[in-house]
Amino acid sequence: MLKNIDLLKIVQTAIKAGDGILKIYEKDFAVEYKADDSPLTEADKISNEIIINELNREYPDIPILSEESKEVPYEQRKNWDYFWLIDPLDGTKEFVKKNGEFTVNIALIHGSKPVLGVIAVPVKGTLYFGVEGVGSFKSLSGSDVHNYKELSQLIEESERLPAISPDRAYTIVGSRSHMSKETQEFIAKKEEEHGNVDIFSIGSSLKLCMVAEGRADIYPRFAPTMEWDTGAGHAIAEISGAKVFEPIENNPLQYNKENLLNPWFVVER
Repeated sequence: MLKNIDLLKIVQTAIKAGDGILKIYEKDFAVEYKADDSPLTEADKISNEIIINELNREYPDIPILSEESKEVPYEQRKNWDYFWLIDPLDGTKEFVKKNGEFTVNIALIHGSKPVLGVIAVPVKGTLYFGVEGVGSFKSLSGSDVHNYKELSQLIEESERLPAISPDRAYTIVGSRSHMSKETQEFIAKKEEEHGNVDIFSIGSSLKLCMVAEGRADIYPRFAPTMEWDTGAGHAIAEISGAKVFEPIENNPLQYNKENLLNPWFVVER
């Protein structure tokens, strides 16, 4: 199945969704709140519609699980071999704050494992993408990607990940919106181990991208996330050579669980 997926089209879909988001971002917009008090904007809905329409047209036989779509019962999901896992606007709080730290996330899951991930950063025109057997990459091409005809063009214009700077201090990246007590304790232990430690806070799935790039050594997440928050970043980070695991048993983070809430996890290079 994976060899039949056109990664360039998935990247172009993420860029198209990001363009839709930016049209809302550049004007005044209303904010609704879901049952769990998380924000929802017109941009979430537009991005979701664009991605689902594109994926259904290109791959009608692959089911889709999205944050903004109707929940799919586990009795149906458990039989899926492959499925798309999408977060049409990851970092809605950052979107509302207008700090630019939000992304479009598209992942392909095989069984319980992400095997392809695309993350677009609309405000910066940055792309992260990865697929098993090919590698993970970062591109600054933005909307120029719409003009590409072959994936090879995009890869030629992209940087293979990781691109580690050996001169920097040990770097921990954390959430801008969710710095839990457990995360603070984890950081304190790393400071004892490494002495000189840099701590970087950023929103959305950009934290996983920082580890994938090699700009950060570790991202501890000891606060709630859902599968669609992590699927694309997980794929990109892991394909770049990082590990994504539950910290107590060191088990890999799993997908398509009956409960779509993620356990605590760590992303480490």
